[in-house]
Amino acid sequence: MAQLIDTLYEWLSFLPQITKTNILEIIIIAFLIYEILVWIKNTRAWTLLKGLVVILVFAAIAWMLKLYTILWIMQNVAFVATTALVIIFQPELRRALEQLGSRNLLTNLLPFEGDREAESKFTEKTVNELIRATVKMAQVKTGALIVIEREESLRDIERTGIEIDGVVTSQLLINIFEHNTPLHDGAVVIRGNRVTAATCYLPRSDNADISKDLGTRHRAAVGISEVTDSLTIVVSEETGHISLAEDGKLTRITNPEELRRALEANTADSGGQGRRFRIWKGRQKDERKAEADSDE
Repeated sequence: MAQLIDTLYEWLSFLPQITKTNILEIIIIAFLIYEILVWIKNTRAWTLLKGLVVILVFAAIAWMLKLYTILWIMQNVAFVATTALVIIFQPELRRALEQLGSRNLLTNLLPFEGDREAESKFTEKTVNELIRATVKMAQVKTGALIVIEREESLRDIERTGIEIDGVVTSQLLINIFEHNTPLHDGAVVIRGNRVTAATCYLPRSDNADISKDLGTRHRAAVGISEVTDSLTIVVSEETGHISLAEDGKLTRITNPEELRRALEANTADSGGQGRRFRIWKGRQKDERKAEADSDE
């Protein structure tokens, strides 16, 4: 046994010494490779990666069979192909850089803009108003696009619309999206308990996986969720269906409780407040029932 250990030590002695700097570099490189693979998997580049694997396998076979003419052609075409790929995947590369810039690594360490997280939260009353407005608009098939700000600022989106700065109420949201009104076209931005702007323009998604049955409103909702951490409520004007866009994905909402669970994750004091929601669950149901009866 001792001889085996000595033999292992002799083999390890030929390896370079691993320092703390080497470990840090390995962690950073592993993280970057993981992020790149995740980005590739969520874009059209995933198909490209599979194509590159096929080409590499073909190149390896050509090298083993000593097909030097084919290897020469592949070597000379590689540079042109790389330039072409950058042009073809320009939207994906731009979106990746936007996502990298929107993470605000420095502002997370040094919050220059004040308590942005607390500012972006809203109360249980706002949740009720959002749900009431969404359900009523869905019942009469009124198209709506409501973008809820989280940690990342949506001020650039607000500048494309008209400033509102009003308290979130179901009546206000319904009136904004009512047909043939000046503010119904575009998106509404909500920060905390206030509607900050209306008729805002959102970036459309180029994701080819989105169903062709979905229109511009749904593509815009997915588009803003791809470049920010916002939560977007969509009401279809054709079907009255409610959807939720988050992290580049569109989820169908089948009942108000699903929407409530998604919105309550963004309520003020999510730690203690969330516990209070569970403790007073029965009381809140009675309050919501009383509010519904009063609306009727």
